[in-house]
Amino acid sequence: MEKTYAKPKNLKLAMGGIMVAAAALLSFIKVFELPYGGSITLCSMLPIMLVGYMYGVRFGMLCGVVDGVIQAILGTATSAFAGQKWWGVLLILFFDYIVAFSVLGLGGAFSKKIKNPQTSFLLGIIVAGLARFAAHFVSGFILFGQYAEWYFTQEGFPKFGGRILADYSGLKLSMIYSAIYNASYMIPEIIATAVVGVILISVLHKVIKKYQ
Repeated sequence: MEKTYAKPKNLKLAMGGIMVAAAALLSFIKVFELPYGGSITLCSMLPIMLVGYMYGVRFGMLCGVVDGVIQAILGTATSAFAGQKWWGVLLILFFDYIVAFSVLGLGGAFSKKIKNPQTSFLLGIIVAGLARFAAHFVSGFILFGQYAEWYFTQEGFPKFGGRILADYSGLKLSMIYSAIYNASYMIPEIIATAVVGVILISVLHKVIKKYQ
């Protein structure tokens, strides 16, 4: 019997759909969740980054947008937009979902520039992760900066919170608050994704090249 193979374009679309679904499913597995948004998941960013590595940044970012829309729908169900005015909802939708998830496609930014697969994917993961952090930082600064003073005075917060309040105020305080809050879950997520991603690309690199 003659063997049949999926056309490259069909395979690419199928792989993109599988990776988006995988990203959505992994986002439900939360290792740690902050009470006011943000969580450390079981490497839910990795599937979209891998698509970017396999098929290029443009396709990876497109899959990231789809993932962001799905996450926004899930966020609606979990009150992610609660208490926001219409413009606040739009800003959250844009920065925390569309931008934050589309930039995960940057995982493939170095796939054709650096020959070593582990190094190229590691750099892509770091760049994509930091780009997502930047998106959440902007959203947090604009929409939630007014909670900075309250945040740094919470019981159990490290002593440096008092020093920050003594030295900073206004916009600078809001920026520091957003940076610390979003870094508290994004940095561990980036590190975990980098470790698993390098291991995965080391094992599957030849298979990935075959089906690209």
